[in-house]
Amino acid sequence: MAGGIRHNASDDELQENHEINVTPFIDVMLVLLIIFMVAAPLATVDINVDLPASTATPATRPEQPLYLTLKEDKSIAVGNETISRETLGSFLDQRTQGDKDTRVFLRADRAVDYGALMDLMNGLRDTGYLKIALVGLESVPPRPAPADEGVQ
Repeated sequence: MAGGIRHNASDDELQENHEINVTPFIDVMLVLLIIFMVAAPLATVDINVDLPASTATPATRPEQPLYLTLKEDKSIAVGNETISRETLGSFLDQRTQGDKDTRVFLRADRAVDYGALMDLMNGLRDTGYLKIALVGLESVPPRPAPADEGVQ
């Protein structure tokens, strides 16, 4: 028994045992490990956005796509019409006939800061439009430079 008191039969004095019992410490560490393993996935942030890879084949477009553009001066345009941020929800409802499952193709100018883009996405989410696709320029992945053969 670690940490206990030993009784010597020939002696009336009790001797102390100076060993440390590490079994409770290991049990506590395993419980903490399990708690962190369960809690870690819950701490991640999920934003439901369909982001196509830049080198993937383009997805098929709907016949009448709904483009929402955030310009450099932070004004908003739906299609070719500039609208105010306050009328965004009602204008989208009118344009989609109230269908909240319509995919909104969101594009933003390169000079627009991340906060303004997130504010617009939060505004779309608040009005019920959850299917958002970010639009970017498609690019071809760079090819590796050919190796110079025969050069010494």
